Amino acid sequence: MTMRGFALFETPVGPCGIAWSPRGITGLQLPEVSERATRARVRRRWPDAVEAPPPAGVQRALDRVLALLKGEAADLQDIPLDLEDVPDFNRRVYEVARTIPPGQTLTYGEIAKRLSVPHEAREVGQALGRNPVAIIVPCHRVLGADGRMGGFSANGGVSTKRRMLEIEGASAVGAGPLFAPR
Repeated sequence: MTMRGFALFETPVGPCGIAWSPRGITGLQLPEVSERATRARVRRRWPDAVEAPPPAGVQRALDRVLALLKGEAADLQDIPLDLEDVPDFNRRVYEVARTIPPGQTLTYGEIAKRLSVPHEAREVGQALGRNPVAIIVPCHRVLGADGRMGGFSANGGVSTKRRMLEIEGASAVGAGPLFAPR
């Protein structure tokens, strides 16, 4: 990885984008309404990135993201990230979120407790709402205190979050209102 770049790739949830720097993945864009819209969003979010074929390390990360989105139990915790421009609190939230296995969930409050800031569940939610590397930092695996979906900033909102959890094999058994009517 020698330059800042990005590439689009097709997934079961639509066309996604991945951005990188020499230090690691800087962004993962969930699908917009079309490939053109996804490309435009990537260009707005990472204006210094040049569209290019992914280098080998990025391709390996991309392949693992695809495997996860196809329902395979792919572990993404060791994919190198470049979160240099992300606030420290957000990076700490993302580190905890990366420990949530596919098909499992935590609440915003549980993450806050793990960070020793038990009254900052709302701040955890705000950090996850700014997550630049969705899927790799699995913000879709974080739910509200009552087990409800809550918000999701990607195109499609809660429907996209629900679809991603279904792909990962989250089930209604033990999931409480995860699959309750909206």
